[in-house]
Amino acid sequence: MTLQAAHQQFVQNLKDSAKAHATVIAYSKDIEQLVEFALKEKNKTEVDQVTDADIEEFKELLKKQRYTGKSISRKINSIKAFFRYLLNEGIITDNPADIVSHPKYDQAPPRVLSKTEYRALRDASRGDARMSAVVELLLQTGMRISELAALQTGDVDFDRNVITIQPQNSRTSRRVPLNTAAKQSVMDYLAIRPRAREKTLFLTKTCRPFLVRNIRTAIDRYFRLAGIKDAKVNDLRHTFIVEQLKAGTPLVYISQLVGHKRITTTEKYLKLVEAPEMQPNIQIEEL
Repeated sequence: MTLQAAHQQFVQNLKDSAKAHATVIAYSKDIEQLVEFALKEKNKTEVDQVTDADIEEFKELLKKQRYTGKSISRKINSIKAFFRYLLNEGIITDNPADIVSHPKYDQAPPRVLSKTEYRALRDASRGDARMSAVVELLLQTGMRISELAALQTGDVDFDRNVITIQPQNSRTSRRVPLNTAAKQSVMDYLAIRPRAREKTLFLTKTCRPFLVRNIRTAIDRYFRLAGIKDAKVNDLRHTFIVEQLKAGTPLVYISQLVGHKRITTTEKYLKLVEAPEMQPNIQIEEL
């Protein structure tokens, strides 16, 4: 099978497996780079012609092109997944990526907002009911930005004080508590939300769904207004997890709340939590 045909089949398999759109795009571009390298630099057109030496050479080329160690490692993951798929499908008999190693690099720990920072962010967004609700939900529930963008009005149960996060890609549905601060912020937003048939909770002024990229841009703007440097949207999720750990919430329950597939992912945040006698308990719900 040609590299290009294998690339297309692999991408289609990712789509059929309900992988996240961003994941499909990232894997596709990574494999596209490898295919282009094999065709132009190695004059190889078939998948069974690619060797581990070719992949190592591709890795070295990425270093010369000044890709970060983290980016190269991600591309290696994509390549390993690609050839593992081809092997499982019987398209190749040997996996050339199996012995290819990841580059070593220092991975920065998750960024967690300080008490002063998350208060400043909430204060900065307080004048915008929609963005205030967005910030509160992300900070008080730890949900992903894609999950927030997909929320429907019917997913919020004000009587039981819970939010249902619907299945998304390969993730299952789950329910998260709606605390006082988040509940009030959503109610304030609904009071000014445009009247529309559209059931998506967060809308633009033109009654269209508030897309992930636009939510991200808006939050970045409020980070700047609040004077918070080097912060990203995902840091609100990190902050939720760490604050829950500080409050003594069981690790398994936190893992369920934020939708981690493996508890080991949640365990990585333990290193960010100082000993109780050194770290005051912070209640995020403070107003």
